[in-house]
Amino acid sequence: MTAQHRNKVWIWIGSIFGILILIVAFGAMFLSARWKPILTEKIKAGVYNGSHHLYRIDFKSINLNIITGSLALRDVTLMPDTAVFDSLKKKQLAPAHTFELKLKKLQISRVGILTAYFKKRIDVKEILLQKPSINMIFNKVVKKPDTIKDEKSLYEQISKTFKSVHVKSIKIVDADFDYINKTAAKKTKNSIKHLDITVNDFLLDSLSGNDTTRFYYTKDASFQIAGYKSVTKDKMYSMKVDTIKGSTASKKIMVKGFKLTPLYNELTFARKYKIQKDRYNLSFDKIEFNGVDFISLNTDQKLHAKSLRIGPANVEVFMSRESPPPPGFDKGRNYPQMALKRLNMPTLIDTVKLRNVNVKYAEFNPASKKTGSVDFKALTGNILNVTNDSLQLSKKNHALADLNALLMGTGKLNVKIDFNLTDNNGAFTYSGNLGRFDMKNLNPLSKSLGLVEIESGNIQQVDFKANGNLRSATGSMNMLYTDLKVKLLSDNIDGKGTKEKGFLSFLANAILVKNENPQKGEAPRTASMTNTRINSASFFNLMWKTVFVGIKEIVGVGIVPEKNPVKQQKVIAKKIREQKRADRKAAREARREKN
Repeated sequence: MTAQHRNKVWIWIGSIFGILILIVAFGAMFLSARWKPILTEKIKAGVYNGSHHLYRIDFKSINLNIITGSLALRDVTLMPDTAVFDSLKKKQLAPAHTFELKLKKLQISRVGILTAYFKKRIDVKEILLQKPSINMIFNKVVKKPDTIKDEKSLYEQISKTFKSVHVKSIKIVDADFDYINKTAAKKTKNSIKHLDITVNDFLLDSLSGNDTTRFYYTKDASFQIAGYKSVTKDKMYSMKVDTIKGSTASKKIMVKGFKLTPLYNELTFARKYKIQKDRYNLSFDKIEFNGVDFISLNTDQKLHAKSLRIGPANVEVFMSRESPPPPGFDKGRNYPQMALKRLNMPTLIDTVKLRNVNVKYAEFNPASKKTGSVDFKALTGNILNVTNDSLQLSKKNHALADLNALLMGTGKLNVKIDFNLTDNNGAFTYSGNLGRFDMKNLNPLSKSLGLVEIESGNIQQVDFKANGNLRSATGSMNMLYTDLKVKLLSDNIDGKGTKEKGFLSFLANAILVKNENPQKGEAPRTASMTNTRINSASFFNLMWKTVFVGIKEIVGVGIVPEKNPVKQQKVIAKKIREQKRADRKAAREARREKN
């Protein structure tokens, strides 16, 4: 065969293939055009009938490519029918959550069209939703008991049309997500931007409904929020989260890089308010829920987790005593066990694990015009049975905390707290011990807040225990120490500076303060502790002030009465008002002299 003949053969073969390709292409276009209205009707009818007429789907256009097996819907909306939902709710068939969905494009890739048509099996490689707007609405609904099987399973609803539905991957990318809770007295709305959701290996067939390794027919449903930033509604804090991740397969929810940062420094922040307001500066490297029951979270809005691990983290709290406490507000409602009761969501966390958490409390004392602080470094420990769930409380109504920390970064402190979770009076007990400790380390706290400077003092051991409630705490203490000497300081209300009360310090050390325990030839002294909480004092304020009462008693200054904090606050407030008037008067005189 000559080269000319070979070229003619190849041209002939190429022409045949070209014609065949054109036939297939035109055939695909023809079939696509014919199938578009059929698919449109089938999709709308499938959503409507498959949801008990609860949902209707609508879209502007549908593009079908039979050759590649791809399908695209544009300008899609999915909306629930409220009348149908109310009807299902009366029949106890309504879902706990309903969804409203809007998106520009829904892409379905690699659909086995021939397999679906001839073998009645739907196989899809991927369903992709780009930048959708999703509203997830929670309604408290009553479900029929498990013994009643009136409702058909999802597979039973599709079994007459298809033998199975298998989707390898469903991806929701960069969604705007709003969670709306209609069950509260006031409807609440929480918004999330840039949410990604991935569902892996969705399978609906005769067996998948009973597969315990699947979560609602899927092998895994995961979500991620990355780079979340916002400013709080009151414009006082910035909030940042690096990532939030969750997975039904691993049963984990993890938060990394959470920060709540005040937008003003300590005193500027406090002076933005006319009343006392705590200022928080929070930084959590990692917060991790393990063993999360996602089914209960979804259907009943109950949070049950095997553990919650927190840390490393830094927690700083600042409060100024310049302003008066909020009128009529009792900080007793913020006791840990009382705040837990107020959570809208039934919660059960078997173990809260604190790991390497640094805690600092600072307070500005207008009497000294200084800020005092106390630090607890490397706080580590466990809190068991953290719950407000009524069923769990009927079995076990105490939460137990066992915590270790370094007081002022040096003293080894252990504290155990037993919270009564059902007592209306906020009952709790606590005990603790402190090892060897140089008391001069307490000067950042005692000089500014107690107007006492510790010149020397070495603790060998402290043991204490007490019973408390919303109003008071009582207990006992033992403290062994040596070489205690103190200086008493004057206040600085008039702005003349904090000074040593030399003669009174001498008298205190010579007459009142006992420089060691036990003293030579005597048995160790112990003390009883009793302290009453004022409304503006917190749970931890009651704890440490009760211990402070015991310390005062043992060192010999228990007979010195405590200043009434309410009266002291009034005196300070009066001094501050007088100082402000004097400042305004001086400013006016300065302006007159300038003019």
